[in-house]
Parts: sequence; C-alpha cells; structure tokens
Amino acid sequence: MKLTVFGATGGIGQEIVRQALDAGHEVTAVVRDPARLTVTGAHLKVFRADLSVPQAVRPAVAGRDAVLSGLGARSRKDAGVATRLTRTVLSAMEAEEVRRLLVVSAGPVGPEPEGDGMLDRTVRGVVSALLKDVYADLREMEAELARSATDWTVVRPPRLQNKPLTGSYRRVVGGFPRGGRFIARADVAHAMLAMTGDPGTVKQGVGVAY
Repeated sequence: MKLTVFGATGGIGQEIVRQALDAGHEVTAVVRDPARLTVTGAHLKVFRADLSVPQAVRPAVAGRDAVLSGLGARSRKDAGVATRLTRTVLSAMEAEEVRRLLVVSAGPVGPEPEGDGMLDRTVRGVVSALLKDVYADLREMEAELARSATDWTVVRPPRLQNKPLTGSYRRVVGGFPRGGRFIARADVAHAMLAMTGDPGTVKQGVGVAY
C-alpha cells in the first residue's frame, strides 16, 4: 500500500513508519524537521511541510491508499494542536479525494468499559481532570472527523509505554477493553496498520489495550 504518515517523528508515528516499511509498504513521512526522523528505508519518502497550510500538504496525500496520523499534544500546554492540525490533514485529503484516515486519540475520550471496577473508574476520573484541556481537544478532533467525508477510524489507547512490539493486545470496536491500563506505542502503531484495510473499523472509535 501507499501510505502517508503525519506526526512521523513522534513515538507512535516513527513506529508506524518503521513497521509499514518492514511490511513492504511505500511510506511518505510528513515532518517539520527531517533530522528528527531516525527511520530509513528504500521505500521511504520524507516530506517536509508546514501543517498550517493545507495546500502545502496536498502533494503528500495525493494518490495515497491511506493516511495515518500520530498528531497530538505532547503536553497540556499544547492543547488544541490535535484539532488544528487534523483540520489541515482533512482539508488536504478531501481536496485530493483520499478517503482512508486513521488517527490517535485517547481511551478516556471514548465510552467507559462495561464492568470496570472502582479503581479503574477512579483513575480514569483523575487523569481526565488533569488532562481535561488535552481531552477536550481530542473530542473536538473526533467531532471534526465525524463531520468529514473521510473513512476515518479513531484509535483510543490508554497510558502509553516505550516498550517493544508484542503484537498481542485487545481491541474493542465502539468501546474499550475492560481493565485496560497500558499499551506500548509500538503496539498502537501495529493496531493502526492492521486496521487500515479493515472495513469493520471505518467511522468507528476503537479502544486498544493490553
């Protein structure tokens, strides 16, 4: 497949690029600073772009089979960036008539898992309060996707870890795995690539966790 990856220098983004190349896909990595991208490969094209300008992004998505995005706030002070940058991606995709889009959100943005215990509900409430601006941004980003003409999928992980790929995790379409507290960035990337060709995840939020 021909894939474009936004947020390609982030933890999830670099994993998407690495795993996609290993699987034999052609990858266009959209970055602001190419020096921060540590992944290399014969089928990798690095595209430097200012994501505040949709016109500048259009060549990066033209003719792609799917677009995957790891864009999002790195801290509370960055709240708002996910919605703003995703609007740019959506504008470029719609102009180029590219439909398939997968993005990273967060577990607490979606519905609570059925049957979760008191501890998990308490932890989720505390985290949601601490990161309320970040989660508000992600909710607005998801609303933008729902209003778009794309075939979107929102992937909602819990707390992210920098651990090796396992390929073994749970996913719930339209919900979240009960008791799911952690997942490696590498496994989030794996899940996103696996869902790229899965019609059952189109226009759905998908919870992923161990």
